[in-house]
Amino acid sequence: MELAWYALLGLFFATYLVLGGYDYGVGLLLARRAGEERRRAALTALGPFFLGNEVWLVAAAGTLLGAFPTLEGELLSGLYPAVLGAVTGVVLVTAGVQLRSRPRSGSARAGWDRVVTVGSVLAALGWGAVLGGLLQGVPLRADGHVDGVGHLFTPFVAAVGLAMLALVAVQGATFLTLRLPAAGAASLARVARRLVPVALAAVAAATVLGLLSDRVRAAVARPAVTVLLPLVLVSALLVARAALGRGRSGVAFTATSAALALPVLLVGAALWPRVLVSTVDPAASLTVADGAASGPTLSLLGWLVLPLVPALLGFQAMCWWVFRGRTDGRAPVYW
Repeated sequence: MELAWYALLGLFFATYLVLGGYDYGVGLLLARRAGEERRRAALTALGPFFLGNEVWLVAAAGTLLGAFPTLEGELLSGLYPAVLGAVTGVVLVTAGVQLRSRPRSGSARAGWDRVVTVGSVLAALGWGAVLGGLLQGVPLRADGHVDGVGHLFTPFVAAVGLAMLALVAVQGATFLTLRLPAAGAASLARVARRLVPVALAAVAAATVLGLLSDRVRAAVARPAVTVLLPLVLVSALLVARAALGRGRSGVAFTATSAALALPVLLVGAALWPRVLVSTVDPAASLTVADGAASGPTLSLLGWLVLPLVPALLGFQAMCWWVFRGRTDGRAPVYW
């Protein structure tokens, strides 16, 4: 049962990264030297999906709190700078998008756009640092508590954060190729194609640093996974770049979405059956079973969550179906 809940947690968080990823990617693109009309068009394209995407983060947090209380406590204490930065970014993006339409002056709106951009940077870097910190291992003592937060400030964690930032930027630009009118979509497709090599370089740097890191090599239970899944991620980015060049926005968006979900799968598969690997005493590492709630608790939560997952999936599918066209009413080229 612990495995099912662990998979569900991964599903919720991966879905959040995919959907929230284009929220933050669009926020990053607001930093471009573009006029108010283009920035408003980008946010209008994002508008129908924005708040619904964050529901998946709430679902992931609720699953972590209810099904893995021990993991939740140590995760937040051992990685709290990264988690705090990410949550701060989420709040800034939400506030900026909601409040930018209220002031009438262009300078005030530009200020809120900067808030959205800063929040997007913090969210992407923060969630990337969380994944990097998990894959690297934490100083978990024999008493079951994490010792400090200095382990987050390493080249590998920084590289994973930058890789997530680059992937989010590609996701945001690719999303806009589906939603903006054809003329605007063409320019964003060129931007996305230029961002793909940046993302490839960032992913390659994080992979190399991980392979060279003694901490990562000691934490990983399946070394082949840490090589295979980054290669799959690179392949997805290459597919996205080729699809963008051919005007196949749907294929490109599917590929970039896979690229954003793969890091979650990488962390879960590489560390299993452990979830918090101790760099101090390997015997003190926290396994998924040890971090989970009791069997009766998981069973009770299962009855509560059973109707929730179809409802979330149904809401997301309905939202995408209703707003599947471009903002000018025309249909994009999906395949």
